[in-house]
Amino acid sequence: MTYEPRPTFPPDIPTDRPTPARIYDALLYGKDNYQVDRDAAARALTHEPNARLVVHENRAFLRRVVEYLVNEAGIRQIIDLGSGLPTQDNVHQVAHAIAPETRVVYVDNDPIVLAHGQALLADNPHTRVITADLRDVDTVLNHPDTRQLIDFTQPWALLSVAVFHFIPEDPQSIVAAYRAHMPTGSHLALSHLSQDATTPETAAEITAIYEQATAPMVLRSYQDIAGIFTGFRLVPPGLPLIMNWRPGIAPTDPERVWLYGGIGRTE
Repeated sequence: MTYEPRPTFPPDIPTDRPTPARIYDALLYGKDNYQVDRDAAARALTHEPNARLVVHENRAFLRRVVEYLVNEAGIRQIIDLGSGLPTQDNVHQVAHAIAPETRVVYVDNDPIVLAHGQALLADNPHTRVITADLRDVDTVLNHPDTRQLIDFTQPWALLSVAVFHFIPEDPQSIVAAYRAHMPTGSHLALSHLSQDATTPETAAEITAIYEQATAPMVLRSYQDIAGIFTGFRLVPPGLPLIMNWRPGIAPTDPERVWLYGGIGRTE
């Protein structure tokens, strides 16, 4: 493949409302957020003191997922939906530590992600960042940068880690549209917040915070999350709470990490 650098354009970044990507960054002690995002993160911590634990466990889950996909499943092509702001142990960094030839396309609808991603990846020919709505499957898959890096005749992985709980539409139908372009041996990896793994009071309080954000929070049941994997075979250990998916170091308060997560494979 031939790679050509893409120019960076200054985005029009809204700062009057919090965004999921920037709230997440604030909870990770990142610096790519605004006061409105830090205020939302502070409110989340008031109602769920372990919110930082939740996001840190999700990052650890993402690392383990990418290590499995590249090292064990042999995947060399990844599209990361709702990738968020760059932080430590990004998908391409974890993948390239194992197989430097792995190609990664990050997708997010927050323009600040594009700005920071392009700066981070300016000299990386195997990685691109595109601004798109993950629900617009044709735009994501037919974007010139996606087409440049991803060969859809070969197995590839779709990541949707901690993203579909910000999508009010049915995630199963969205994933089905992507799955139509996934040959045998492709993989879906996701994590999703669930009301089944927390109290009704905490679920209501956290979702209320995101009513003022650019995207709502939609908590789903375990069965609804499992349904997103329709058409995929779950890889062991299935769809547990994320700290129990091929665990590394156990979290300090596992009952408060209320995301289910797993990987499915197309047959």
